[in-house]
Amino acid sequence: MRKYLVWVVFCATLLPSQVSSKVNLFACEPEWSALGRVIGDKNIKAWSATSEVQDAHYIRARPSLIAKIRSAEIVFCSGAGLEVGWLPILMQRGARTEVQPTKVGNFMAFEYVNVLEIPAVIDRSLGDIHPEGNPHLHLDPRNLIILSKELARRLAIIDPKNGLVFNSNADTFSKTWHTNIKNWEFRATKLKNMPIIVHHKSWSYLINWLGLRQVASLEEKPGIPPSAGYLRKLVAKSKREAVKVIVRTPFDDDRPSKWLSNKTGIPAIVLPFTVKRGSGIKQLTTLFETILENLEKAYATR
Repeated sequence: MRKYLVWVVFCATLLPSQVSSKVNLFACEPEWSALGRVIGDKNIKAWSATSEVQDAHYIRARPSLIAKIRSAEIVFCSGAGLEVGWLPILMQRGARTEVQPTKVGNFMAFEYVNVLEIPAVIDRSLGDIHPEGNPHLHLDPRNLIILSKELARRLAIIDPKNGLVFNSNADTFSKTWHTNIKNWEFRATKLKNMPIIVHHKSWSYLINWLGLRQVASLEEKPGIPPSAGYLRKLVAKSKREAVKVIVRTPFDDDRPSKWLSNKTGIPAIVLPFTVKRGSGIKQLTTLFETILENLEKAYATR
């Protein structure tokens, strides 16, 4: 009986990965859990705190999220202030030392890519701006190659016995993704300088990558709903600039884009912003395929 109790106590002290043999990855957004599955494959258990129809700015630090992050051995998020309203609470109340800032288990994507729109001045009167820059960096597919390699490096430290597997998976992903990017960029050649209006600065990395031209945002200031007067100004501007399409995410308020579309005849479309929970490389590929197909349709119809 005494030996049995000693064994129970020993098992209770093991890390989750020592019991399940899989690394537990807590992702703030679905794109990062998907990338985790690509690199970790069967050696990882990835879970996303948000879904494809949720705005990661506005998530509550629910007890269920605290419970999930408690077992995490790596936390993978966009960073740049995107999760500032809830992630610090989770980290304080549930996360272990190994995933705290500066630790190998704390992976903030924005620290490894070229961040766009870093403000020169921080002023709340300018709207809901991010001091570290625009956090929606997953919509430039080139960033995923950089991040896949860094993720593999970190996973290899956490789970060294599978280090070669992680790095091999990252190399395979890189080759596949380079081919995808080359094909997408070839298709998007005709979209260069296509004038568009966006609801929010969610699409800056996509616009920069494809060379689109953002004429305006439906938000006069980031995070601030547009006034009637501002929308009326956009009617004239969108006609003057020959805007092809008005773009929003599944979680943006649809009223401003529908109003402007009704006034101008410019199509207002919803583009997928990320993948569904439980996704992998197939869904990551489909995300960019679907976005590109919708932009191609918009280009061809006006």
